Amino acid sequence: MTKQNTFTKTDKIITRITTWIAATVGCFLMVWGIITLYHLYTYEETEDAQVEAYINPVTARVSGFIREIRYQENQDVKKGDTLLMIDSQEYQLDQEQALAGLQNSRDQIGVLESNIKTAQEIALAKKADISGAKSKLIRQQQEYERYKKLFESESATKQQMEDVQSGLDVAKADYQASLNNYQASVLKIEDNKAQIKPVISEIKRRELILKRNALNVSYTVITAPYNGKMGRRTIQIGQQIQIGQTLAFIVDQESGVWVIANFKETQLHNMKVGQQVEIVTDAYPNKKIKGNILSLSPATGSRFSLLPPDNSTGNFVKIAQRIPVKIKIDYKNPELSFLNAGMNASVKVLKGL
Repeated sequence: MTKQNTFTKTDKIITRITTWIAATVGCFLMVWGIITLYHLYTYEETEDAQVEAYINPVTARVSGFIREIRYQENQDVKKGDTLLMIDSQEYQLDQEQALAGLQNSRDQIGVLESNIKTAQEIALAKKADISGAKSKLIRQQQEYERYKKLFESESATKQQMEDVQSGLDVAKADYQASLNNYQASVLKIEDNKAQIKPVISEIKRRELILKRNALNVSYTVITAPYNGKMGRRTIQIGQQIQIGQTLAFIVDQESGVWVIANFKETQLHNMKVGQQVEIVTDAYPNKKIKGNILSLSPATGSRFSLLPPDNSTGNFVKIAQRIPVKIKIDYKNPELSFLNAGMNASVKVLKGL
């Protein structure tokens, strides 16, 4: 009889403990369910989100051999810092050759100007010869008129008349020759002046070539385009590179980082620009980041893919599409320096704001 009463008390204790455990679990599940329902009703959430940043390639603008590399992997760089140098000897020789050609064209200008000056002096001399020839022609013309009258009055012989006529013809020829010589000297001046214009054009062309060669020399020194952080290094000293070849990647720290969250299309009706967002990265789950919606994509992510799906082909399966949402964060905050491009994140948006 005593043993039966002992079992009864034990059963009561077990029943009581079980009841309390069940009640506690039930209360916990009820509270969890209420919180979950409240959370689902209050927030839109996605785990399809990544931290993004501008990662740009550093490319070569000239070909050649790498002479020096001045950066290391994952190194912080400032705008204008030298990243690497390409052997510039060939480009410097081209520049010196262009400079010599430019100097030669400029010297031609000096020669032509000297020729013009000489031709002008010759023209002045030829012009003076015209005056002398003209004076001689006038004298011979007067002499001819006098002998003509004498010949008509039979005071001069025919031979004298022929000699005077011959002298007059020679004077006329000399006068015409002096006029022709002067005209030729004037044309020589104009010819030298005309030669200056193409030489000036050649000088301009060579100046442009010189500038282009100077640019090529400057391109052999590759610098950081902005403040950033270098990525993986894949080149070596002595390696030959080509124009347009990617030499390295740099993460733009001036533009900062942001978050792209891919929400389902059914979640967007409660979102708008400026809405407050809470972000948690997988790497630092205990650090909550505040942000704001900056913009919503004008199309689904699939529409920006290389081969967008075409539902009219007949292979249609309805799948909820995702819309990229760009989220702005205060990247200048030093407490957020741990954020790196490509990190996975969870994004939570409060509805109705």
